[in-house]
Amino acid sequence: MASSHQVLLYYYYNKFPDPEAYCKEHVELCESLDLLGRILIGNEGINGTVSGTPENCDAYREYMDNHALTKGMEWKIDDVDKHQFPRLSIKVREEIVPLGLKENDFSPNECTGEYLNPEQWRDMLDGEDTVIIDARNQYEWELGHFEGALLPEVDNFRELTDWVRERKDQWEGKKVMTYCTGGIRCEKFSGFLKKEGLEDVYQLHGGIVTYGKDKEAKGEKWKGSCYVFDERIQVPINQTPDAETIAKCAHCGTVSDRYRNCEWSPCNCRHFCCEACETKTRGYCDDACHEAFLGSFASSALCE
Repeated sequence: MASSHQVLLYYYYNKFPDPEAYCKEHVELCESLDLLGRILIGNEGINGTVSGTPENCDAYREYMDNHALTKGMEWKIDDVDKHQFPRLSIKVREEIVPLGLKENDFSPNECTGEYLNPEQWRDMLDGEDTVIIDARNQYEWELGHFEGALLPEVDNFRELTDWVRERKDQWEGKKVMTYCTGGIRCEKFSGFLKKEGLEDVYQLHGGIVTYGKDKEAKGEKWKGSCYVFDERIQVPINQTPDAETIAKCAHCGTVSDRYRNCEWSPCNCRHFCCEACETKTRGYCDDACHEAFLGSFASSALCE
């Protein structure tokens, strides 16, 4: 049975002379096609993920493939059974990937790491003198990552620059490999690594989602699932008998990859929570958040 909807994941680095005008045009386009999702537009290009019916997604891709600013863009397409976003959000940003380089910013079209297809990436993972860097956030890493990869101890993507500068001397003469969900963060991050003087820098072309669909690589050496930024939350990657769940419930430590946000809205912390603990904790990430909620509820009641 054919799926009723699709999810499109894409990005394209190119000079957009008037992001505001393009944004307005794009809002009208997406609304006319009943697409939902998140799109960022800037002088350096576009980064988006949307869902819609196959027919409307086809029309959207045809428009983008024939537009002078986005012609040649690569698409990642997943079949789903419904819209995967609650609304449409299209915004103009200074950077579509916020590495925070300011006056030292550059385009990946000028400098980026060498692309590796899934088979090349898989074969290099076990090579000697390799460093594998995950360019994502901690909550993405905890759901799944490549064996032997490093997770930078940073709170956001902008902090990667200082993290690299403190360690790059340790990586001289080594092959530095980096990966992310769909490839866009690595385009900029791998270029930054090269600009910092590292010579052998490589990136997984198409990102983790492409790796998981490759019939030759079969998602080998990936542990867990891949976090995606839509209502699915995660997608499987490792298609071999070695596939496993690595995430653990934050409360009891049992294996569970059920991501939940803390019920205490000021916290909203992403955490893994098994079904039993979700019932027991009422969805709060810890007792302090539950107590904070009870305190705020009591205060509001007194004010009435």
